[in-house]
Formats: sequence, structure tokens, C-alpha cells
Amino acid sequence: MKGNEAIAHAAIRCGCDGYFGYPITPQSEVLETLAEQKPWETTGMVVLQAESEVSSINMVYGGASTGKKVMTSSSSPGVSLMQEGISYMAGAELPALIVNVMRGGPGLGTIQPSQSDYFQACKGGGHGDYHLIVLAPASVQEMADFVDLAFTLAFRYRNPAMILADGAIGQMMEKLVLPPFKPRRTEEEIIKECPWATTGRVGGRKPNIITSLELRSEEMEIINLRIQAKYREIEEKEVRYEEFMLDDAEYAIVAFGSAARIAKKSIEIARSQGIKVGLLRPITLWPFPTKEIQTLASRVKGILSLEINAGQMVEDIRLAVEGAVPVRHFGRLGGIIPDPDEVVDVLKRSF
Repeated sequence: MKGNEAIAHAAIRCGCDGYFGYPITPQSEVLETLAEQKPWETTGMVVLQAESEVSSINMVYGGASTGKKVMTSSSSPGVSLMQEGISYMAGAELPALIVNVMRGGPGLGTIQPSQSDYFQACKGGGHGDYHLIVLAPASVQEMADFVDLAFTLAFRYRNPAMILADGAIGQMMEKLVLPPFKPRRTEEEIIKECPWATTGRVGGRKPNIITSLELRSEEMEIINLRIQAKYREIEEKEVRYEEFMLDDAEYAIVAFGSAARIAKKSIEIARSQGIKVGLLRPITLWPFPTKEIQTLASRVKGILSLEINAGQMVEDIRLAVEGAVPVRHFGRLGGIIPDPDEVVDVLKRSF
């Protein structure tokens, strides 16, 4: 099935309580598939097409505040409209899942694939000092697998998580194994697992108040410092990445999502020509595999950042490398996907 369809099926199967979204190419199949499956008749999952992306993210905010597993999906311009709500949720420390199936921009741009929302996803996007947990799938199987993983991490750290896919992964069709069904949690389980949630007055307990507002500067700094400490814990414990043919590599490609698939073919071609190159694929774009790239820089002569954009992740690679080896960028824009032979040519010219 398509990557977008895999997201929808995985959401039903992992015990998601609610989806609130709005159609936009190239991710509309998420909502369409949920509408076709009618999970409200089988698992009780709520599926609602909101009147806008702004409405949908605020519905997610409301659902997340009660401890429910809730999510939305959109594509680049739609996620831009959600930024205020995402920042509010990060400030209120609420777990939820946002799926972004990227298309080319800026502006309305194109409906073709892109990876140009890296800054938006990994550098905050909205206002304030916050991070999302960002997972970057490179296959339809990972589109399905990362739904449950994203919810797990979101609830573990009380933080919004994002699956940052691109239009190619969302639209391509591949075989996959769907995850097993998880039952939706009961109200009693939610109260036990989420003592912070606004579940109302239960057993005489006062209801919690969910807010990101604090007018006293000293208290706001304390809240920020606590959240930053949480981010440091995530950076220490939750970095995920894949290595491919790096054992004897003299050069390395760093790429995520569709670009990583292209990189593997490029590596095959380059090695047939005697160029020893391998791949490091960040699976978590935040937390970024900084330490792993630092170690990689001590073993290779140069690093190529392959992205379907004008050069965004390359900044984090350069920060990690700290000038130890040359770092170059190659990418295509406007929805054009790089060709493996192009990548090999860039490797030859760059180092």
C-alpha cells in the first residue's frame, strides 16, 4: 500500500483515540483511508475532517490535554498554519503525533516531493525554545512502524512528535507488515498513566489545568529550564540512525528519507568505480545523531549531505564536524528528485 495509507492503518492498530485533519496533497490519503476504514465502528477511534489546519491542530491540543492518543497529518503549507498550536502544545508539554508529508515550496509551491521542511521541524518552526521529536521514515514499512514509536516517545517525554516524510514516501507503494492491534486504553488506564491530564474530577481529585501561560518571568524561566533538561535527556537516550557500508568507507553520505534510498544506489555505483563511500542515515532528525557524525568525521576524508532541498541538514552536519573534514551539500529543488548518477558525479567533483 501507499505510505500515507500505511500511516492510517497503523494509527487504527496502535490504539489511536482520535485523528483531526484537513486534506492537502500529497498526504490526503491518510484522511481518505481513515474515512474508508471507519474505525469509529470498530475501535471507537474518532476521525474528523476539520474546517482548516488551524482547527485541526487545536482539536489535537484539546484531545492531547485529556491524555488521549491523538494525531493530525498535513503537508508543508498546512503544517505552517499549525505552528502556533504546536508551540502551545510543546509549552504545555502535551504528547501528540503530527505527520508532515513534505512538498516543495516556499509558498504553495509544488505538490511534488521535497525535504525542505527540515528547519521547520527540527529547529522549532513556531515561537519559543522548543523541540519536536522528529522521525524520518525511508520506506512504507517505516511509515507504519513509526506511528506507534512516535506515540511511545511522545508519551514517554510528554512532548509532541512528528513523522517527517516526503511526498515520495507518502505516495509510493511497497509491501509491508502492519503492526498488531493494540486495544485503546480505558479511562482508568489513562488516569493512571497520565496523572497530569485534564480528566475532570475523579474520586474527589481536583482537575488539572493545562496551559503554556506563565506571566511571572522567574517562574517561566524555571519551566523553560525544566523543559530544556528534558530535551537533554531525549538527546542522550533516543538518537536513532542507520549505517550502510561505512566499515571501510573513505567518504560518507548523510541523507534521510527518500534521499537515503537514492544514496544507497549511488553508493553501489560509486563502489563499482572504486570509490569507497558509505551512508549514515539519521532516523531521528531531532535528536540529531551529532556524536555519531563526529565519530564518522574522524574516519573519513569528506562528507556529502544529500537532501532534496537547498541545504538545511548540512548545517547540523557542519556543526557536528567542527571543520574536521570537508562537508559538501547536493540537492535538487522544485520537486525534482536527485538521480544516483548525479550524486556520484558530485562526489567525484567535491573531494
